[in-house]
Amino acid sequence: MASGTALIYDEEMTTHKLLWNDPICDIEVPERLSSSYEQLRSYHLVERCVHVPVREGSEEEILLVHSLEHLEVAKSTQTMNEEELKRVSENYDAFFFHPSTYHCARLAVGAALQLVDAVMAGKVRNGMALVRPPGHHSQRNAANGFCLFNNVAIAAEYAKLKYGLQRILIVDWDVHHGQGTQYIFEEDPSVLYFSWHRYEHQEFWPSLKESDYDAVGLGKGKGFNINLPWNKVGMGNSDYLAVFFHVLLPMAFEFDPELVIVSSGYDSGIGDPEGQMNATPEVFAHLTHFLMQLANGKLCVILEGGYHLKSLGESVCMTVRTLLGDPVPQITGEMAPCLSAVESIQNVRAAHKPYWKWLAYEDTSFLQNLSTKSHLLKKANSNPSTEDASQITNNYNTVKVERFLELHMKNILFPVPPIKTATSGSEGSEHFLPEHVQLVKEMDETEIKALVSGFYADLVKEDKTLLSLGSTFVILDKILKKEVCNGIAASPTAALSAAVALRHSVRFGFQRVLCVFVGDMQMIPNTEDGKMLIINICEKEQSRKTGCKHYISLNWKEDAGGNDFFSAVLGFILPVAYSYQPNLTVIAVGPNRSLGISGISLLVALLRGLAESRVFVVIEDTEINLMQSVAKALVGASTPPFGIYVPPTQEKVNKIKALRDQFQQEWKMLQSSVNDGTSRN
Repeated sequence: MASGTALIYDEEMTTHKLLWNDPICDIEVPERLSSSYEQLRSYHLVERCVHVPVREGSEEEILLVHSLEHLEVAKSTQTMNEEELKRVSENYDAFFFHPSTYHCARLAVGAALQLVDAVMAGKVRNGMALVRPPGHHSQRNAANGFCLFNNVAIAAEYAKLKYGLQRILIVDWDVHHGQGTQYIFEEDPSVLYFSWHRYEHQEFWPSLKESDYDAVGLGKGKGFNINLPWNKVGMGNSDYLAVFFHVLLPMAFEFDPELVIVSSGYDSGIGDPEGQMNATPEVFAHLTHFLMQLANGKLCVILEGGYHLKSLGESVCMTVRTLLGDPVPQITGEMAPCLSAVESIQNVRAAHKPYWKWLAYEDTSFLQNLSTKSHLLKKANSNPSTEDASQITNNYNTVKVERFLELHMKNILFPVPPIKTATSGSEGSEHFLPEHVQLVKEMDETEIKALVSGFYADLVKEDKTLLSLGSTFVILDKILKKEVCNGIAASPTAALSAAVALRHSVRFGFQRVLCVFVGDMQMIPNTEDGKMLIINICEKEQSRKTGCKHYISLNWKEDAGGNDFFSAVLGFILPVAYSYQPNLTVIAVGPNRSLGISGISLLVALLRGLAESRVFVVIEDTEINLMQSVAKALVGASTPPFGIYVPPTQEKVNKIKALRDQFQQEWKMLQSSVNDGTSRN
């Protein structure tokens, strides 16, 4: 398995710049690149990455996507004077040429291809290319929206040609619709293209009908083009996460890509004058973490937009930290998607129902009367002076956002524990676990007895079970004291270990501990005070604790032919966990587990994004394969095999729906349609 993260940057790409006054183009400045790189340096991230040199993309490579005519026009601008450059630029919508533009655009293409080569050849596991000019608006025969050549589209075609790839996922989280990428791949079922974008009922640039949710692709490409329109500004972290849980990730896992490429525009982040959204930089760490679970970790992130330099720089750093495997910071903000976001999610699901197995039994319907339609009338009746006022407010907000981000980053960033994953146990057990798992010394008998008699005597009835708690205490203490990120222990009594771990964590001062128990959970602690949330995944329905929002029983038996647990994790467990926002996650695997190794590994890998990656896993079954797979998921050094995707049966879809209906008022990230309950306004 490849390791390491590539970083591709060349100062040459800052020479492309605007030579005349143009209020539309003047935000696309060279500092977008240089200040992002400086921010990476200030966090000492540059030296942790693998340096991959830039090269120019060849003409043949550019022609994989663009017409010869388009290439020749771009080429001809190298020797033009300012007046001529201005004249050619005016032929395009929101684009400017500089004598160095053609060279820079070829470097941008080459950087994207170098990244694909490094990842596909196994030299690195993933990486990021900081490039200018961006690419996702450029079309076969036209520059558009600051973009000359479509870097990401060329990278996808190149990967298909050179490595024989048959399934590539492109995730475009820029705030503008990448219509160029859509046009290039809309008839191609080998590329799944996802874009969320500010739309406002076609009022926002590029103001195209085909940017709406019902543009699902053409011909053989039907179902492989996903547009999620934002019909109002101010979307935040919970809106972005909800789209991943209820739209993108289920499609991505069913599609099973061999490579993931991100059109990584950060104008969807807070403070950006183009996007006017409220998502804070750490959300990009979470989105990146999710995408790292696909395609065996093969992930290429390629810069697109982003015009608030501080917001851009911090968001780039968050993405690179996560690619490097650092723990993901706690997400901030209220965990409830707004009504408009839920409306868009519902319409996308309805539009794609005919094409995706995971949606086959979902109860989806189109919404025509959207809550944001009334905003359009107000906008039509507003006078021009309000527009000027908003520009002044925007300038004021730039300073305000910078101050906010200074404080915000100090609050959410934390020292990474020196050890990633700890285990304890017999000498030699480290040989079958992946590297980076550190063996820690068990607690001695006297210490265990003293601790148990002081606090846990009511739980521990026998001496033989008492000794087995040694590894639970020692690993948990190291996690709680932030000496290690996460840990794994084998126990003859997982239910007891989990019960003790929960009480021990709360006694230590943790206010919100999530426990996911797989199997028969014989001991269910009291969850009334909200300091614990228990999700018990078991084969038989548990009747205890019904009506309590902090104890949820999910009865599930995994499909023997593959992994159908994706729908439960993405559609229920992850949204509940993100709604709860735990400080610590305990995952226990007990007797009579109804999930296979792949389902448990998926759970561990995705839940590692919560609680700053503080996860304690205790496994009753000391089966080596399960321990190995879970340890891999905890270390994050490689993606454990999640098994063959199996779509859920109607019975299981109904089961998840019933649970969603029961709990969505409490855990609001469960909402995926308007009938689901209250969202934010």
